[in-house]
Parts: sequence; structure tokens; C-alpha cells
Amino acid sequence: MSKGPGKLVIIGGAEDKQGDKVILREVVRLAGGEHARIVVMTVATELPIEVGADYIEIFDKIGVADVRMFDVSTRAAANVNSAIKAVEDATCVFFTGGDQVRVTKLLGGTRMDAALHKRYEEGMVLAGTSAGASMMSSTMIVSGQSETNPKIGIVEMAPGMEFMPGVVIDQHFAQRGRYGRLFSAVAQYPHHLGLGIDENTAIVVHGQEFEVIGSGAVSVIDAGSLSYTNLEQVRNGDDLALCGVTMHILPKGHRFHLRDRAPLLQQDTANTSEPT
Repeated sequence: MSKGPGKLVIIGGAEDKQGDKVILREVVRLAGGEHARIVVMTVATELPIEVGADYIEIFDKIGVADVRMFDVSTRAAANVNSAIKAVEDATCVFFTGGDQVRVTKLLGGTRMDAALHKRYEEGMVLAGTSAGASMMSSTMIVSGQSETNPKIGIVEMAPGMEFMPGVVIDQHFAQRGRYGRLFSAVAQYPHHLGLGIDENTAIVVHGQEFEVIGSGAVSVIDAGSLSYTNLEQVRNGDDLALCGVTMHILPKGHRFHLRDRAPLLQQDTANTSEPT
């Protein structure tokens, strides 16, 4: 394992599980290839056996000899020694989809929560898809209307698990028409970058940079230069006015610097180290 913080693989959901499995193969590669030790964390789903078995079969086909499922259905289960041991022994913990509120409700503040952060800081890979992606940020989208323009009250926010501070993550982004709700989220939290990740698309985060992999794109919404909004004058259900917001669309191979809030174009990356 590398020393220093590990990598995050944050997936927009519906990743390819039948074809080339580009994203899941990258998770395995980062976790140590054939020597990877992957724990499939099914805390987000109410169908842990079915969902866990699917991922165990997929990772097994990719070539991972040591892959196991760990489910947390109560907070007490997140505090037992076997839970901590599972995290301590893993080179990757993979969070499945489901409901991101279940993740924070069942893991937040537990021994497993502390162990996950500790192991990530020591170099473990942390991956998550769909709900497992949303929970990565310090502030997460809990629910919200899709296929609408930005409005007051269409998105509900809550604290996330804080693996990736300074962002708000939305998933199934283009496929479910979630532009309006992510714009509404960053209007309320303009110090956060909004990251809309398409299906079968992921960002690989290393330090202050991320790179896009997969077949779709990542939309980065930056309200840091917001010049005007009617946020304080409107009521629930009213349309939002947002002026001066910047948006970047990044397909596979493109990179972004989080602290600088700027894409890393080809000429910018000549002298930087690869995040993956």
C-alpha cells in the first residue's frame, strides 16, 4: 500500500458490469490487482445479500481472489471488532448503491466510520457508486426533483461522510436530468463545487485532483463567482436566478484541480503527476 491518503473512485451509478467493466477494473487495479482485498459494503441497500453477491461475482471474474461482503444493518454492527477488522485488512472498501441516508445514519460517528477515515488516510482505496458516491462529500444531496429548472426547495441536503470535502455530488446526472437540483444545491452552498457524474462514469480523486473515466461526462458547477441571485427574495417553489456561475463538462481523460477550481488542460498537465 502507498503511504499518504488513498484514492477515491466515485461512480455515477449504473457502471458497466457485463462488458469491459472499465471502472470496476480500475478499482481493482488501484486496490492492488490480483492482490487486492476488497470489502463490498452494502450498508446503503435494503437488499444486501443480492447486491453483495452480484459484486462479489463481478470482482471474482475480474480476478480478485479476496473479496467479501460486509453489511451493517444497525449502528451496533458498525462498532463490533469484526467490522473494524474487515476495514483494517482491506485494500479497498466499495460502497454499493441504495440510500445515502442509511450510510450516514448507520455509520456516522461509529468505530467503523473512524476506521474508514484512518485507513483512507493510510492509503486505502475508497470507492462508491450511486448512493455510495453521494455520501462521499461533507454535504450531500438526500433527495430532490429531477428534470426541472433550478428552484427553491427542490433539493434536500444533509451532512455526508466527509471523505471529499468542498463538493456536493450528484449521480445518474444526465440520465435523470438532475441539472436543476445540482444548480439549486450550489446556490445554497456556493463555496462547494457541484459535481454531476453521469452513469457508467467515475472520477478518480487523488489529493486535489481528479480524472474522469468511463463512458459519460462529469459536470462541474462552480458558483464561487456568483454575481447575482434572487435566493433571498424568493419562496419555496419559485424559480432561481443565478448569474456568473461557471460550468465545465469533462469527459474521460480530462482532469480537474479542486483547490484551484479549474480544469487541467493538456498544456497544464505536462509537469504534474498522474492521479491514477
